[in-house]
Parts: sequence; C-alpha cells; structure tokens
Amino acid sequence: MRNTVAIVFAFCGMLLAGPDSVYSQETSVKTRIGELRFTHDFANGYPTNETRNKLFDEIDFQRACQAYLWSIPIVSMAQWQYAHNEQLGAQNGQIVYLESYDDRLGGLTYNATTPYALPFIDLSQGPWVAVMPEGEVRGAAHDMWQLEITTLTEPGKYLFVGPSQAIPEKAEAEGYRVFQSPTNSLLLGIRLMPEERDERMKILRRIAIYPYSECTNPRPRGYMTPNGKPWLAAHPRGMEYWERLADVLKKEPVAERDRFFMAMLQPLGIEKGKPFRPSDRQKRILKEATLVGEAMAKANDFFNTRIPDAHYVEGSNWEFATVCPTNQRRDHFDSLDGRAAWFYEAVTNNIAMHGQETGQGQVYLDAYRDKDGDWLDGGTNYVLNVPANAPAKTFWSITLYDVDTRCLIKNEQKIADRSSRMDLLENSDGSVTIYIGPNKPEGEKAKNWIPTVSGKAWFPYFRLYSPKKAFLDRTWILPDIQKAE
Repeated sequence: MRNTVAIVFAFCGMLLAGPDSVYSQETSVKTRIGELRFTHDFANGYPTNETRNKLFDEIDFQRACQAYLWSIPIVSMAQWQYAHNEQLGAQNGQIVYLESYDDRLGGLTYNATTPYALPFIDLSQGPWVAVMPEGEVRGAAHDMWQLEITTLTEPGKYLFVGPSQAIPEKAEAEGYRVFQSPTNSLLLGIRLMPEERDERMKILRRIAIYPYSECTNPRPRGYMTPNGKPWLAAHPRGMEYWERLADVLKKEPVAERDRFFMAMLQPLGIEKGKPFRPSDRQKRILKEATLVGEAMAKANDFFNTRIPDAHYVEGSNWEFATVCPTNQRRDHFDSLDGRAAWFYEAVTNNIAMHGQETGQGQVYLDAYRDKDGDWLDGGTNYVLNVPANAPAKTFWSITLYDVDTRCLIKNEQKIADRSSRMDLLENSDGSVTIYIGPNKPEGEKAKNWIPTVSGKAWFPYFRLYSPKKAFLDRTWILPDIQKAE
C-alpha cells in the first residue's frame, strides 16, 4: 500500500514538473498580445511555462517603451554632450559657438537667426565658475534632465556646485551667485542677441568659464566652432539609445521620482553600479522598444490634442510647442507626456520659452499639417501669409526642421528660415508672404523663399521674440500654411 501511494505521488510530481501539455483542464484566454494558456480555468489556474515566458517578454517590452518616453530628456542631453565632446572635440567647460548654417545642423530645433554659445560642464571633480559679461544675452543653465537651474541674463559670477559637493565657505562673500546642480553635468544655453556680429563677438570673448579651483588665477576654457564638421545631437536609434542611457545613468544620481523607472530598467540590463551587457533576449526587446517607443513619441508630439497646453486658437493647425511646465510637474503628477513631446523635438525649457503665458521671452508655435489637414511634405509648394504688424518687440522668424532629426532642414541653398530681421518683400497691406517648397518663386518673391526637399517631411517653428499684447489677446492670429495655387 505504501509503495502504491509513493508511486501515485511520484507520478503527480512528474505531471506538475513536466511539460505544459499534461494538464487535462488547461484553458486558453485570447488577449491583445495573443493566446494565454492556464492550468484549469483562468481564475484558478497557473500560467503555463510558455505563457509565463510570453508575459515576462511583454512586461519587459512595455516597460522598455515607457522607459523610452521617460528617458527622452536625459538621453537628449547625453547625446548632445557626447556630440560636443566626442564628435567635435570640445573640452570640459569649453563653449561650442554656433553661428553658421552648417555649424547649427546638428542641434534639435535651433533657431537660425541668433548665434548660440553652448558649454557643457562636468562638475564631478569640483565646482565651476561662469562669468557672464554685460550685453544683450538670453539663456539659462540646465541639468541633465533639462530642468532649469538658473537664468543667465544678468551679468556677474555664477558658481555651480555638484549634487554631493560642499559649497565653498567664502563663495557668497566673494561675490558669487551659488547654485547646486541636481546632476553632475549641466549645460549653459546662451543666445547672443545683438544684430551686429562685432558686438556679439565682444560678448562671446568676455564669457569666462573655468574651475573654481582656479579662481585666483583663472584660465577660461574659451570657445570653439565646428567649422562645418558634422555632429548630431538627435536621439540615437537602436541599441545606441540604451547605451547612451546606461552611460548617463551611471554618472548621475537617481532622483526620488525615478526609482520605479530604475526598477523597470533592471530586468533589461540597465542597473546602477553595474556594466550594461544585455543578453540576446534583452537586446531583441530593447531594439524593438526603441522603434515602438519613438513611434509613440511621434504620436505624442505631432499635434497631440491630449495635451491641453498646446491649444492656440480654435480650428488652427498651429499649436504651442512648449507644452511642459518648466519644473516638469502638474498639480498631482509629473508631466510625462508633456516633457516627452517637447524634448523629443527640442532642448531646454525655462520660463523665457513660455511667452504665451508671461508676455515676455519667446513664443514657439509649431505646425505639422496644412490648412487642408494634410501632413507637410517637402515635395509640395506652400505659402504662409504673416499678417501685418506681427506682435513681436524684437523680431519674428519662421524656421523649418527635418522630421527625421528635428534639426534644421538640409538643402543645397542652405536656407532654413526667414525673419523680420531680413530684407523681405512686403505686400501692399504690410503683410509678408513666405514661400515654402521645392520650386523657387519668380522675381523678388525669391527673397521670401525657404526651399524644401522632395521625399523629406518637415515642420516649422514660428517664433515671436518678446510678444506684444495683440498676440496674447489673439487680436493678431497667424493663419495656417496653405498649398500654393
């Protein structure tokens, strides 16, 4: 009898440990990820080995897609810093000065009108100083999550201290404005506003950036220009995206709000303090997640009516590009979709970039469809009529960007923008017609032309620098882009 019982138990154990097919009461459930099979019925059953593996793959894939959207801001900054250091050869604290069309081609939605002075600073070895001179500049310091640390519009000495570093005791007494960065690296985003190049260069040469340890004998790191050397700050695709993320997360502290996302990344091979060596399974999931994740980013970005901050006026295909609060927070949640939408196509975010709310700084309007609701295309000719008396105290501009890279469109003419600072042809009523398309208009109209390239999709930013009341109260409205007759 005892032998019989032992045999029965042993047989049952074999059944439990054996293939999934031995369960006579197995039940299948149809779902969006395919058929899932369970022992007994679903409520009482266990997932089969095959179903369990499928579910783990799906868990990791879904988490990778969401981690892609979450990490867009920091990967953008990491790739930008990589482009400056590795592709252009900029030193720590050295300004990359961008003035020409060719030199700007690597940056996400840069304007084509005002030059940029852009140093990345690595604080891991100690605090750094930035001396801002007198002059007409606009800019701010941002951490690696693209959160503003401080504006840089006032002249003076700024001292930046790393997240775990002690603030030098005498810093404030020595006249420094002291700021503790949440991340070990940061960017100073500076735009030089004077129209005259000589005046801009005077300001640039007086910007001094150096380690605080050299404060008694400063050696400013100066500036460099790409001189046409190719570089690209757009988010990388494929495994390079995750390599860039793993590398920057290794260098930077984990914010309290990001701990759940760090947990999502751990089964995918990205873990703080450990090398990123993904298995073949992890690579397969991560590669597909970059494709689907970027597709989600495109859907989330290009005219997403689910983000109410984007609304300009009823019926318009223009929308506000800056849909993320400067602190990336809403009343009861962090702005996950808003920041993913903005930082997929642009960089940095500070109060000066929300002129539609403040009446100061800049306004950014973007559009992806024409008046007929069709997507904008490089093989079609369009017109945009900018009504007279555009409400900008400084100037207005329209700049075209490539959908693939979100950088300036690349054409043979090296023309990506038109602005009120240029000698444009005005209509008799004071309005300005901008011609956009592959075919050059005749005569003086060519002064208002932005060439596009067939087979390449594009989108514009319409910027108003220092918007006036007529824009804020909508008595002046920018019409949609229309197909040319």
